[in-house]
Amino acid sequence: MSPAEGRPIRRVAVVAKIGPPEGARITAELADWLSERGIEVVFDSDTARAIDRSEYETRNRVPADVDLAIVAGGDGTLLSVARSATPHEIPILGVNFGSLGFLTELQPDELFDGLEEVLAGNYSIEERQTLRVQFLRDGQEQREYAVLNDAVITKSALARMVTISVRVDGAHVTTYTSDGLIVASPTGSTAYSLSAGGPILDPRMRAFVIAPICPHSMSYRPLVVPGGVSIEVTIHDDDQEDDEVYLTLDGQIGYPFSSADRLVVDTHPHPLRLVRVNGLSFFEVLRRKLRWGER
Repeated sequence: MSPAEGRPIRRVAVVAKIGPPEGARITAELADWLSERGIEVVFDSDTARAIDRSEYETRNRVPADVDLAIVAGGDGTLLSVARSATPHEIPILGVNFGSLGFLTELQPDELFDGLEEVLAGNYSIEERQTLRVQFLRDGQEQREYAVLNDAVITKSALARMVTISVRVDGAHVTTYTSDGLIVASPTGSTAYSLSAGGPILDPRMRAFVIAPICPHSMSYRPLVVPGGVSIEVTIHDDDQEDDEVYLTLDGQIGYPFSSADRLVVDTHPHPLRLVRVNGLSFFEVLRRKLRWGER
């Protein structure tokens, strides 16, 4: 975690999940609060529509020239914004309107006090490793994304197995027979990977978790590899019937995945930058969110 650079905040992007009843009200109050302090505010299109504002960008895309992005919602909303904010190294301040909120920093009743600290420069930046995910078909790159949590390959009909080969820096690791495979970042280790029996990694690490989903053999176990490696995933020919295998990124973007495709995952050159003002450690967040030690 590094201290704030002290650069002035003059332009802020606001993306909000408007579903909760207080969402539109707090977002409108936030926009007015920032404007009163001479800060230009832009919104994503859905947020602008919900609070009747005209200054907007495309849904969940943060313009490259903002100094801060405020994301009001749950971890899912923050994940969607991170894909456009990360390549431009835009800091994100998360406000939790969701349930767990591992990534968000403030509760709604802490928002304005927390923002006062941010505008005064009393905050730090926590950098999180992100995944550079390349989806290749017939050797040609189809898509590249900055992904915070995980890349997942699964069967659409989970009653059937999929055969998945994994290489790390070109070396064959193993061939899994399972319901699917998760490649997760340290941040993503508390998401789907945790449900699949993977370990919890400290998000300050640079590493990957490779976790099979419901493997056919008891000898398959989640694997942790260094963050400097490149991971390549392919599937076997007999697993591509009717496009039943899918690649999903952060649970939000999906593509059919066949034996003609390759998934290549390494560390993205730009980390996600989260604004921290409340001083909670990762372990305190774990105790609160996962209720460690409670009966």
